[in-house]
Amino acid sequence: MSSTVVMVFAKAPRPGEVKTRLIPLLGADGAAALHARLVAHALATARAAALGRLELHCAPDATDPFFGFCRRHYGAVLAPQAEGGLGARMAAAFAAALAVYPRALLIGTDCPALGARHLREAEDALLGGCDAVLGPAEDGGYVLIGLTRTDARLYDGIAWGGDGVLAETRTRLRALGWRWHELETLWDVDRPDDYERLLKSGILDAKLAAGTQFEREKESQ
Repeated sequence: MSSTVVMVFAKAPRPGEVKTRLIPLLGADGAAALHARLVAHALATARAAALGRLELHCAPDATDPFFGFCRRHYGAVLAPQAEGGLGARMAAAFAAALAVYPRALLIGTDCPALGARHLREAEDALLGGCDAVLGPAEDGGYVLIGLTRTDARLYDGIAWGGDGVLAETRTRLRALGWRWHELETLWDVDRPDDYERLLKSGILDAKLAAGTQFEREKESQ
């Protein structure tokens, strides 16, 4: 394995607290189950890429039984997310990672189309001399960010969740004078039409079945 750490940011799959825009379609329990499967897929993808250390940064903390399942089944090192907004939590994660490793990738769990090949491409870009790599999302955000160094200006004052996140991040990278690479544009699963797209893609059945292991474990207890 290389010396790249892959960090996955994830919330505990608690009904009513995750995938809330899909609750009218799936119900609170169904939306939480989908979230768990997406987390499982993101971890399986990161493990398949085999880049190095795999960390699961947990919210609100690392004590939820689901995170224990993730540690056992995917070899993820659990860490609580820092306090504050998303930017502050990302900044803390990158600062800690880059103090130890030369390269760090951060992904969420909303983009099942993000594959191991994308993670490898991101690492290759950083190995090739880029300071940063971005995985653009169709909604104007990004599904991956990778860095060899960090700066508070990449996170402070960003309107996270808006459609200008990617454009603003590009502007800040230019201002820093950093070189960066962009992956192909992918899509998140946030709304009912995204869920229908996920079903049609075939990823749900083929790639997310691992998430049902946690559900079966709960039922057997």
